[in-house]
Amino acid sequence: MKYLASQFGFLFSEGKSRENLTALFKYFAFLVIMVTVYAVIFHVIMGSVEGKEHSWITGFYWTLVVMTTLGFGDITFTSDIGRFFSLIVLVSGVVFLLVMLPFLFIRLFYAPWLESRVRLRAPREVRAGTKGHVIITEYDAVAAGLVERLNAAAIPYFIVEPDHAKAARFISDDLSVLAGENDSRETYERLQTSAARLVVANCEDTTNTNITLTVREVAPRVHVAAVAEEDDSVDILQLSGATTVLPLKRQLGESLANRVETGRAEAHVIGQFHGVHIAELPVRDTLLGGALVRDTRLRELTGLSVVGLWERGRLQPAFPQTVIAPDAVAVVAGTSEQIAALNRLIGREGTTAPVLVIGAGKVGQAAARALKQKSVTVYALDRDERALAAMARDVDEIHAGDAADRETIERAGIARAASVLLTTNDDAMNIYLAVYCRKLNPSLRIVSRITHERNVEAIHRAGADFVLSYTSLGVDSIMSLVNDAATVMLGEGVRLFEVKVPASLAGQPLSQTGIGSRTGLSVVAIEDQQTVTSQLTGETILPKGGTLLMLGNADQRQRFGEAFEERGR
Repeated sequence: MKYLASQFGFLFSEGKSRENLTALFKYFAFLVIMVTVYAVIFHVIMGSVEGKEHSWITGFYWTLVVMTTLGFGDITFTSDIGRFFSLIVLVSGVVFLLVMLPFLFIRLFYAPWLESRVRLRAPREVRAGTKGHVIITEYDAVAAGLVERLNAAAIPYFIVEPDHAKAARFISDDLSVLAGENDSRETYERLQTSAARLVVANCEDTTNTNITLTVREVAPRVHVAAVAEEDDSVDILQLSGATTVLPLKRQLGESLANRVETGRAEAHVIGQFHGVHIAELPVRDTLLGGALVRDTRLRELTGLSVVGLWERGRLQPAFPQTVIAPDAVAVVAGTSEQIAALNRLIGREGTTAPVLVIGAGKVGQAAARALKQKSVTVYALDRDERALAAMARDVDEIHAGDAADRETIERAGIARAASVLLTTNDDAMNIYLAVYCRKLNPSLRIVSRITHERNVEAIHRAGADFVLSYTSLGVDSIMSLVNDAATVMLGEGVRLFEVKVPASLAGQPLSQTGIGSRTGLSVVAIEDQQTVTSQLTGETILPKGGTLLMLGNADQRQRFGEAFEERGR
């Protein structure tokens, strides 16, 4: 009864529901008046025309029997006027009782009542004592990926959803949600924000500013990460109180720019983790191309370890006997000094080949800016001349036109470029251009962005060498804040995993574990007693109680758990 009362209380508290119920009550009043009028006319015709007397109860009884088409036949008219009146009552009953009444009852009462029941399923506050949780202010593509990672790490989270019905649907999808306005102080008080691990403001820039100010009123010390769409919003969000501002589109452009090939042999650092620097080296036109990993002698000459090989968009583990394909990109791990030594060993002086950026949006502009800072020659191609004008100072040549037109893309320098950056926001277009560019210049390195994860395999099949999405960048950036670690963008779906050395592997040499052959993961470094070692050999012993730093994807991580962790329990 208490739950039922709360449902009706919620139903009557909403303005739209009160309007619906008022309209339904008016319709019931109209039916009562109509039935009463028909009962009066029944008495008049029966008394003055038929010469029969009936009680008032009989009049109402006859009217409802005829209107509902029950037709008992115990009381009937014999005159034409009486039978004509019966037809009027019958037709009006069909229309107003059998058609309109059920429709209006369902539309104005039953459906809103069911909706109120659904809405009441969404909680409006978290349990007292909740702490260490992540608050997400909007459920979007980044939030969906973030939820998967948080669930895998067993970190509690709550999604703020102002629409109660939508919040209830989230509950049905096993999402942790709280119904409330994302710019309301009361919402963040009910969320125990002062005890939260992180608040993610991932709405529009203006809304994020309001959210940040509101959160700061409730929890002055909580970490607030705000996503910025525009570069101009970064300062405003910082002034509003955001601890970390994530200009994801700018970061996406810069990350893509780090993956291009300029025609000069050079290792580019793409991130660091616990002091271990990870870099990528295009092996084309170097001594590494076509050699076995063990024959490169990189560990002897520089101290670096080859931990993986990118081959046509796929990261493969690097074993000593693995042949390095001439068009592969080697992933190496070590210190910054060791990477500098590698560049001195294989680097050559000379003019770099140009990079063609197709797409002059925010991602393309950020990529062009990052390449220009590296003194790389940049050509830009887009249909929108206004967008091209915005990046004119960061590129050497701008070309307006359709990239799918052969004459246009050849004029833009596809034959001279060492790399092409596909930064349009249309996955289908990027896939098409990957095929087209590969046909026009087979030796080209193609780096592309994508929007939907389902298109990753398609664009790799189309010929892209490296792919990265806005969603993955956002998820990795936020998870790095959750874990208080540096962001390392290795590739779409590829991550660094910290795993305790399983009991089944403790004390074994690395070469005998079968980690790479059985799971596909690459061991980058081993941490033991707060000492991180990246110079690994097949004889390296896995320490008991130590931590493995491994490179791979989620499926490979799961295979590792099934092969080694479950066995050791």
